[in-house]
Amino acid sequence: MSPRPLEPLARRLMKGVVMVELLGVFGAYFLFHRMNNSQVFDSLSCPPVYYQSNEWAGIYGIRERDQEAWAAKQD
Repeated sequence: MSPRPLEPLARRLMKGVVMVELLGVFGAYFLFHRMNNSQVFDSLSCPPVYYQSNEWAGIYGIRERDQEAWAAKQD
């Protein structure tokens, strides 16, 4: 019995889906890491969701630390 003609297409599509998922996970990690370690990046483009997600995860004080650092820079 010969292989079905759609099997190679299905494999390529599945590999593509897995690659897109991996790129998304690594991209999200890179963005989180950059927001978590750079106060300049935080002050320019950090959405409130970043602080909310950390607070939901039980990590408190990041918002206050950043606000204190930004206030010290402005003085």
